[in-house]
Amino acid sequence: MKDRLEVINNRYNQINELLLDMSVVSDIKKLTALSKEQRSLEKIVTKYHELLDLEANIEEAKEMLHESDEELKELAKLQLEEAKERLEEVQQELKILLIPKDPNDEKNVIMEIRGAAGGDEGNIFAGDLYRMYFKYAEAKGWKIEVVDSLACEAGGYSQISFMVTGDSVYSFLKYESGSHRVQRVPTTESAGRIHTSTATVLVMPEADELEVNLDMNDVRIDTFCASGPGGQCVNTTKSAIRVTHIPTGIVVSCQDGKSQHENKASALKVLQARLYDFMLQQKQEAEGAERLAKVGSGDRSEKIRTYNYPQNRVTDHRIGFTIQQLDRVMEGKLDPVIDALIAEDQRKALSVEE
Repeated sequence: MKDRLEVINNRYNQINELLLDMSVVSDIKKLTALSKEQRSLEKIVTKYHELLDLEANIEEAKEMLHESDEELKELAKLQLEEAKERLEEVQQELKILLIPKDPNDEKNVIMEIRGAAGGDEGNIFAGDLYRMYFKYAEAKGWKIEVVDSLACEAGGYSQISFMVTGDSVYSFLKYESGSHRVQRVPTTESAGRIHTSTATVLVMPEADELEVNLDMNDVRIDTFCASGPGGQCVNTTKSAIRVTHIPTGIVVSCQDGKSQHENKASALKVLQARLYDFMLQQKQEAEGAERLAKVGSGDRSEKIRTYNYPQNRVTDHRIGFTIQQLDRVMEGKLDPVIDALIAEDQRKALSVEE
């Protein structure tokens, strides 16, 4: 581990020197790439320096144990004990930091939420989930932009697609793909019976042109009139866009933009993300062992979480995690759930590494 840390430390110092070079500063692509690499190494280097300081403190305390002054010796014993305890913690923290990163962790995401089983209640729950993620993103300082939505008269959405941009968005939201189940008494239920409904969530990392070479000869673009609220012009102007990727049959629609041009750009961005996600799924299937080491199977139909309103309970079935704070979770306080998923993912990755 020490050798790996020294290599990382040297690379970090090298990057710092390169970022002072005027030829790098004037090259935006190179500057962006190096700044991104610098940020990814910063936590490891800071923790490594703490490790070196602790090792130096331990050696110093050991030397003080040979002093004749009893008071100094007692102080040295105390310092040695504290330093050794902290050293173990730092070593464990470094092991986690050195786990190979998911290459998509730093990326923005495109999310799709659809009402599934339960009719109107499933759609209302899809709307509740969108609100939950919106508030979570807001607390993180991320930005949400709706790409496409189909609102329902009873409330919520039969489907809504949106982009989340910010710092390391995918690293937090990648665990959310799957089937989310709600247990509650719907507002339409007169007898007060608890119903079970579901909504599905899909989280896709944003793809760039280098990762997905989208051949426009493979894409069919259709225009149609947008539906839903927005005034008379929405229904009479063909501003909505539907793009179809002929080789895979993937279809993306977009109508929430102000113009046909804006909708087309958004639809193609979502299509790129869908194609990239399709490639990732194929890769994961080919690397079965690696996939099993991760939290969840990645199966879109996998039931990942239950939201039980009568008991104010949220249960994540993949890791057996339960929290009696449903009201807080639905207000975007998702950190306890996602932190537990990240911790379990790290635990599994460490056991595979070892």
